[in-house]
Amino acid sequence: MAGGFPTDTRGNGLTGIVPVIFAAALFAWFASMVPTIAATEIIRVSIPWVPSLGIELAFLVDGLSLTFSLLISGIGTLVLLYSNTYLAGHPQYARFALFLTAFMVSMLGLVLADDLILLFVFWELTTLTSYMLIGFSHETEKSRRNALQALFVTGAGGLAFLAGLILLAAASGTTSISGIIAQGSALKEHAMYLPILILLLAGTFTKSAQVPFHFWLPNAMAAPTPVSAFLHSATMVKAGVYVMARMHPAMSGTDVWLWTLTILGAVTAVFASLLALRQTDLKQALAYTTLMALGTLTLFLGQEFGYAMTAFATFLIVHSLYKASLFLVVGCIDLSTGTRETDQLGGLGRIMPITAVAAALAALSMAGFPPFLGFIGKELKYAGAIAVASEPLFVAGAALLSNALMLAVAGVVAFRPFWQGSVPSGQSPREAPWQMWVGPIILASLGAIFGIYPDLLQVALINPTVISLTGEIGEAKELKLWAGINIPLFLSIATFVLGLLFYWRHVQLRALLERGFQSIPNLDKGWDSFLDGLKGFAKWQTQLVQNGKLSTYLFGTFLTIAAGILLTLVYTGMPMIAVDLSDVEWKHTSIALLTISGALLALVTNSRIAGIAALGVVGIGIAMIFIVFSAPDVAITQLLVETLVVVLVAVVMLRLPSMPKAEFRLNHAALSVAVGASVSLILIAVVSSPLDLRLTDYFEATSWPEAYGRNIVNVILVDFRALDTFGEIAVVVIAALSAYALLRTTRKGDQK
Repeated sequence: MAGGFPTDTRGNGLTGIVPVIFAAALFAWFASMVPTIAATEIIRVSIPWVPSLGIELAFLVDGLSLTFSLLISGIGTLVLLYSNTYLAGHPQYARFALFLTAFMVSMLGLVLADDLILLFVFWELTTLTSYMLIGFSHETEKSRRNALQALFVTGAGGLAFLAGLILLAAASGTTSISGIIAQGSALKEHAMYLPILILLLAGTFTKSAQVPFHFWLPNAMAAPTPVSAFLHSATMVKAGVYVMARMHPAMSGTDVWLWTLTILGAVTAVFASLLALRQTDLKQALAYTTLMALGTLTLFLGQEFGYAMTAFATFLIVHSLYKASLFLVVGCIDLSTGTRETDQLGGLGRIMPITAVAAALAALSMAGFPPFLGFIGKELKYAGAIAVASEPLFVAGAALLSNALMLAVAGVVAFRPFWQGSVPSGQSPREAPWQMWVGPIILASLGAIFGIYPDLLQVALINPTVISLTGEIGEAKELKLWAGINIPLFLSIATFVLGLLFYWRHVQLRALLERGFQSIPNLDKGWDSFLDGLKGFAKWQTQLVQNGKLSTYLFGTFLTIAAGILLTLVYTGMPMIAVDLSDVEWKHTSIALLTISGALLALVTNSRIAGIAALGVVGIGIAMIFIVFSAPDVAITQLLVETLVVVLVAVVMLRLPSMPKAEFRLNHAALSVAVGASVSLILIAVVSSPLDLRLTDYFEATSWPEAYGRNIVNVILVDFRALDTFGEIAVVVIAALSAYALLRTTRKGDQK
């Protein structure tokens, strides 16, 4: 490799080409749907999945999902093309391409899903595939640690998200997302609205790294640069934003929605902007600007009016284009110079002119200069901030400060490395291969084209997306490069002035921020302490519960059973328990005395053989109960099982040492009484309550006509529960083979 770039730019053969073709075909397929969606139509496809629960493999293409799909597949195509050269000759490239393609497909499934269960399946697939990508360089401890952190944080949020989806389905009576949205404001008036909102936001905030869950996202930079470009621009981190946008029509409009998203979104945007200016690593700086963008998108989703929704839709596209471009540019710089530190870079503009042009175009859109789409997006953000009904100064101030800081970061990332200083000694940079600069050029140029011709984007994607969010086409505001002399224009001018000032003094500001943030708790370091505490708790819990003593395991198991039964009885209000002993005969009493005698003998004996024989007596007593109540086939099965158990266990116990003298233990006695009492109470409650005989009637009516059997019990076991019975037989066979192997091994050991 010369200058850090691979000398053979042909990549990885078919392993590298096939994923690119696949992604490009997906992009072309979604692009063909643009005319249909632009005409305010939708496309829905559904296949029954679990019909008994009303769950479908349902997919919906509307303005919102199509916008995300085009970004995911389009940027995915360019990232895969870039990766084929960036990782040319890598021995594990096939694995990398598989993970990245699976990640892309998972994200597409997530944004297209029209069923809550299907949505969650793809939600978790994005978590797993991103874990594999972040930890791709698994030979390094940092990569493993950061991948585990991302998996843990987003996975924990995913559990809350699943609980929210279950409550949402219960409250709405359907798992269809479009069906939930069609119910209008019904969900907001439901008693479970608040817990549903809390659980869903817990999942989306962890996924989209809102404060205080922001710390995992910059650490995801341990992944290769193409992964960072894809993850931060159009995929993983925007999954949470997508779900908030998808649920916006059904859940927005309440005070808790408004203030939660507005405050946390604004705090995340400003806080992340300050952290971005503090960074010296180009990838880290861009990572924190992603947090700023996610906060801004969340902030505007807290509103309901047209300006905010138009600003959301526009900035979603703006950010995806410039962020993917800049990440890919940073990858070119890193491979060319061997570093991403701003203090060690300079003078690359004359050596890497194409990369420099791509960086400049993307940075100008990021900074919000005309005639780029970023300028239009910034103007819409300010217009949306001013239109906020509550606290417009707070929202506008947060937008102004974060945008100004973004301008400064854009200068640090895209201007300083190329046009300030000179190439440090020891570096021999050169222009990146075309496969690596074509993606940044295309993405950055789209920011300029859509800025000059905003109508192209307005009709194709912005209007349909706003309709998805509001349900009304009239809510979409017009995209204009020149909207006249107004307050958003003055705020834009203030952004330029303040941002240039921040860039001019960014070194001093960085030092000031470094000192200021020392007094703020470092959640990333706290994560390590949390994991250490979790491991310590797990060790203590394991030593307590899994101590290798069978008595401990049995005690815990039966304690759980007794507690579960008693709590159920208490929770259900202890149903009326009536005991009628008028029909008890001498044979019933004899069987009860026989069973109790066997149990008492097993309790007091010091002989294992006598103990197992006593338990056999208990089993015989149970078999006699079956005989008395006209179930001879079950009684025969019980007798055979008891005989087999007594014989096998007796053979094994003959080889064990003498059993110690039985000791009375109060806790064991109390547990025995609790289990016996709870089981007795639940059985009495069951037989005292009216029985639901629908299943019994069904078996009686269908046993002969459908299964050709007059013995209903046998028919149930062999026909209606055939798979269950087969599983039970398999367990018995496995146990018998294990016992035989154990006895056979013991005999061989004795012979030796």
